[in-house]
Amino acid sequence: MPMASSTIARQPRTFETDTIEAIDRVRQPGDFTTTPRMLFIALLAIVIGIASTFIAFLLLKLIGIFTNLFFFQRWGTDLVSPAANTLGVFEVIVPVIGALLIGLMARYGSERIRGHGIPEAIESILMNGSKVEPKVAILKPISSAISIGSGGPFGAEGPIIMTGGAFGSMIAQLFHLTSTERKTLLVAGAAAGMSATFAAPVASVLLAVELLLFEWKPRSLVPVALASASAAILRHFILGGGPLFPVPPHSAFIGVAGFLGCVLAGLLAGGLSSLLTMAVYFFEDIFHRLPIHWMWWPMLGGLVIGIGGLIFPPALGVGYDTIGTLLQGNVSLQLIVGVLVVKSIIWSVSLGSGTSGGVLAPLLMMGCALGGIEGLFLPAEGAGFWALISMAAMLGGTMRSPFTAIIFALELTHDMNALLPLLIAVIVAHGFTVLVMRRSILTEKISRRGYHLSREYAIDPLELLFAREVMRTDVVALPDTVSRADVVTLLQGGAQQGGRMQHLHPVVNVEQQLLGVVTRNDLQAFLQQTDAKVENWSIGTLIKQRPVVAYANEPLREVINRMAVSGFTRLPVVEDSTTPKLLGMISLSALLRARTHNLAEERIRERPLQLRLLLPRRGQSGKESVLEKETIDV
Repeated sequence: MPMASSTIARQPRTFETDTIEAIDRVRQPGDFTTTPRMLFIALLAIVIGIASTFIAFLLLKLIGIFTNLFFFQRWGTDLVSPAANTLGVFEVIVPVIGALLIGLMARYGSERIRGHGIPEAIESILMNGSKVEPKVAILKPISSAISIGSGGPFGAEGPIIMTGGAFGSMIAQLFHLTSTERKTLLVAGAAAGMSATFAAPVASVLLAVELLLFEWKPRSLVPVALASASAAILRHFILGGGPLFPVPPHSAFIGVAGFLGCVLAGLLAGGLSSLLTMAVYFFEDIFHRLPIHWMWWPMLGGLVIGIGGLIFPPALGVGYDTIGTLLQGNVSLQLIVGVLVVKSIIWSVSLGSGTSGGVLAPLLMMGCALGGIEGLFLPAEGAGFWALISMAAMLGGTMRSPFTAIIFALELTHDMNALLPLLIAVIVAHGFTVLVMRRSILTEKISRRGYHLSREYAIDPLELLFAREVMRTDVVALPDTVSRADVVTLLQGGAQQGGRMQHLHPVVNVEQQLLGVVTRNDLQAFLQQTDAKVENWSIGTLIKQRPVVAYANEPLREVINRMAVSGFTRLPVVEDSTTPKLLGMISLSALLRARTHNLAEERIRERPLQLRLLLPRRGQSGKESVLEKETIDV
């Protein structure tokens, strides 16, 4: 009996069917899934990168304006150190005034200006569809400039990252883009802002990959890298080039003792990273217990900043000059201890209070100070060597972004000879904090807002298995000539699939080509009709044409994507799109079983290799007389 396809009306096109067809058209087996759409996104990213450079320039000038106004009562845009102020005891009031302004802006403007910027950028990416309110792009740099300009012990990079990201998000929202494309442009703005601030384009891209993109795909990597490169090129004309913190040349090989010192430096940096992270959230918990509105918390943090600045003035402000001094070596013990003690305390308290500012520059400074202490007892490898190593280790351990920390240190100093020592120290610090602390200083804040964020990236095991490997071949298929009596027999006998009831039946022709599908429920409902015309029936009146199918040679990830879009959890498997020969059926339960393959590789321990050594066995005479086989497990 020929299939009665002509009697079936064409199904209307829906979002689901269009999306499924798009998946079939785009996702062909290959190394990457990138399409020419990436070129348009890259062009937008370059524009955002150029704009973010000017934003970074303006923010740095704004910090200079507020620093000059607060501490020197003059108008100027140059970045100056608050440590040179002559306010005396009145200096304590300055951070309090700045913190009050920030609290008012956060309460009556946008609460999202609180914090150091990167967690807020992550939250925008993961939870808000990469949408940032325009007012955040205005209030964040102003609040950060006030915070740092009034003596806050923060860096400018966090606010610049958030501001650049906000600008990228605003541009993205003007176009008809997906959430993923908006994320790419948000991150492009953030990376460009960091690149323009530190003249570190490669480290900025790595930070984007390790911390913000949550993927390693050309569709996002290429636009972000081009935005960062554009910012670095433009920075040369606006802010100048060269390393931000030049250091004396160091030896290309430091010897065994030096490398062991790098291991120790990594352990110490990891320990200090953990202590500082716990301190920040310890003080945050204390502020949450206060019986006052959070708007007033930054003022209390500002009071601590003012007292700390009165005790140790170099702890105030961004501290780029102090970082440069520490990296040059030959600094006083008083400076080293002051940074480690006073800077750590005021930074932890003020950051816990919810004020606005970045974390990179303070971590660099405290890492340099730790290296200054280590230089007193570790092998002498040149002026500022251990400050450089500990600076990077501190950054890698605290932010859990090891490759960013390594390349960042190289781009800040241009000391390529330090590459191997940096690798050892940073990885040791990273491993230490990963084992000791569940979350980093960045992700802990996100976790406290009720979200979970994993920082581990791996290939999805569903990309490695194909539909043909998990499909079931013991399928009850119906021929297009099946009679009503045969269907009754089939249902009464309870069509089984691997010992279980089969709920979806493919319909095939004599060549085993898939014509459509029919559900068990539809068959039962049809047979329960009492109309006499039912006797003259064709299964073509029941089958669903153009069924959603899986292809034998496609990865399981594409199958589960198609299930998610269509809502179907059972799909017939055909040979390919041009040859619809039925090969089997695949279900959601089969996909779940496929994941157990990956779990088994991670959890089941084996000893597949055993060495059998022939060892001599002495006889009673004491001479070697026989050979005894002994098995050793390795």
